[in-house]
Amino acid sequence: MHPPLAKDPIAEIQKNWERQGWTSAAAPAAAVTAIMRTQQILLGRARDILKPFKLTFARYEVLALLGFSREERLPMNKASQLLQVHPTSITNAVDRLESAGLVRREPHDSDRRAMLLVLTPEGKQVAEQATRALNEQLFEHTGFEEQEIDQLNTILAKFRQRAGDFPS
Repeated sequence: MHPPLAKDPIAEIQKNWERQGWTSAAAPAAAVTAIMRTQQILLGRARDILKPFKLTFARYEVLALLGFSREERLPMNKASQLLQVHPTSITNAVDRLESAGLVRREPHDSDRRAMLLVLTPEGKQVAEQATRALNEQLFEHTGFEEQEIDQLNTILAKFRQRAGDFPS
């Protein structure tokens, strides 16, 4: 982490947009840039927390998803849909998790073309420990105030809905 800057670079972006005459785009440009920077900050924190578990956030999400499923197993295409990632991305994550012994692939009982992802006992243990660490070090200490989190969740859910992430 680098030392804080003397002034907010995103506020400067907004001013620059306005100086260029793009006043209607200035505040939205600042908002988009702020969201992207916030994502970088939060992903960096998550990366540091997950490093001792030898997990990326993407791999953690696969483990957590399997841990939340009733039978700790899901068809690979269903996991890809629920995580909203391309099948290639899930394959890469699963390859790494499988080589670490945290998940295994099994043939689907009723669909020979499909593959099931199964959480191993070691995977379950790592998922639980990583979740505890994320809860204690990030999710319970995001830097947002409680009322801000509720507002943020509402705003972002409305945006994601309008973007087609899920139906109304």
